[in-house]
Amino acid sequence: MSAELKCFAPPEDSSLLDRRGFKLQHRLLGHPALELSNLAQVLPTLPSSNVYYSRGDLKPSDNFDRAHIEHKNGLSLADTIEAIRTSDSYIMVRSPELHPSFQELFADLSGDVRSLLRARGQPDQLHGAKLYLFIASPNSLTPFHFDRYSTLLLQFQGRKRVFVFEPWDERVISAQHTEGFMAHSGQRPPWNDELEALGTGFDFAPGEALHIPFIAGHYVKNGAEDVSVSLSIIFNTEQTQQQIRALHFNHYWRRAAGKLGWKPSAVGKRPGLDALKAASWQSASRLARLFRPGA
Repeated sequence: MSAELKCFAPPEDSSLLDRRGFKLQHRLLGHPALELSNLAQVLPTLPSSNVYYSRGDLKPSDNFDRAHIEHKNGLSLADTIEAIRTSDSYIMVRSPELHPSFQELFADLSGDVRSLLRARGQPDQLHGAKLYLFIASPNSLTPFHFDRYSTLLLQFQGRKRVFVFEPWDERVISAQHTEGFMAHSGQRPPWNDELEALGTGFDFAPGEALHIPFIAGHYVKNGAEDVSVSLSIIFNTEQTQQQIRALHFNHYWRRAAGKLGWKPSAVGKRPGLDALKAASWQSASRLARLFRPGA
C-alpha cells in the first residue's frame, strides 16, 4: 500500500479507521499552498460564507457552530490574518480547494483516503469529500463537538493537543444527541469537565496527521509557542452513509415510539439492524419525494 500513498506514510493498522483515533505521518511539510504568505492571498478570494473567524479564547463548552457569531474578535478578516500571532483569533475555512493552489493537493489527499479504505477492505467511494483549513493564534481552543463525517487532520505549523473520544460512547454523547445532530435538529452535545478523563489526548506536531473517526467527539488546545496551521480532509464512506441514514431513522422513530413507551436501540451497536433501519429510511425518503407537491 505504501506505493499508493502520496500524502501519508502507511498507518500501522488501517483497520482502526472509523473505530478509534490514531496518528500517522504526512509527507506534505513545506507544501506551498499551506504557507502563510499563500494563505493571506487565498482567503480573501474565497466566498465569505466559506470563511469563519472568531476569538480564540473559547472554552470546551462553547458552541463550536456559533463561535463566529457569538464570539466575534472585532476585526476584519484582513486584520485577523495580519495579526494572527497576537490577536487571539481562530480562522476556519471551508473548501479552500476552490482556489487553484489547493486543487492538486485535494486530489492527492482524496486518492490516499481511497487507498486507506481499500486497505481496510471497504468500498473506496467517497461522499461529500472536502478540505477544511484552520489557522489559530497561540493558546486558541476549538470547543468540544463532533462531525457528520470522518476526518484526517494534518498539522503544518505550531503544536496542539487534540482530545478524541471513542465513537458511539454514550457516556460522552448520548444516542439522542447523536441522532438529533445528524438530523439537523439544532441539538448539540453538552460538555462537562469530567468527560475529559474518557478521551485520549494526542500531542500533535508538524508532519503528523490524526484520524478522527466518524461522530467521535473531540476538542483542540493549541500550543503557546506559535500560530497553528492545520488542514483536514473530511469525507463519508459507504459505511458512514448507511449509519447516517440509520441515525435519521432513529431520530424520528424515537419521537414516535416514545409516545408508546418504546425505546429504539442505539445505532452503532448492531450492524445488521443498522442496515435495516438505513434501508427503511431510504425507502421512506424516496416515497416522501415521490408524493411531495410539485414532484
